[in-house]
Amino acid sequence: MKLLIRNLNRTTTEAELLDLFEAYGAVQSLQLVRDEDANLSKGFGFVNMPKAGEAKVAMQNLNGKIIGGFKIRVKKAEDRVEETASDELDDTQAPDTDRND
Repeated sequence: MKLLIRNLNRTTTEAELLDLFEAYGAVQSLQLVRDEDANLSKGFGFVNMPKAGEAKVAMQNLNGKIIGGFKIRVKKAEDRVEETASDELDDTQAPDTDRND
């Protein structure tokens, strides 16, 4: 299960996050989102835990916890759906322009 961690102190490291989440189970991957130009944390990241039960326990125990002086928020990450312009209107949704009403 992929979790979104928000409201992180920008000084929080990936190693600190890993320690937090490994206390509740196996961590498959972890990504702290960084500003590419400054290489500084943007204050959020993702943790992927392969066992949903462990991820739920981690989410329940860490959501609202004060880490580095900040009250973090942990929730299930939503899958992102990328849409292209061609997906927005296909032939089955095209208006019927042949009618003579």
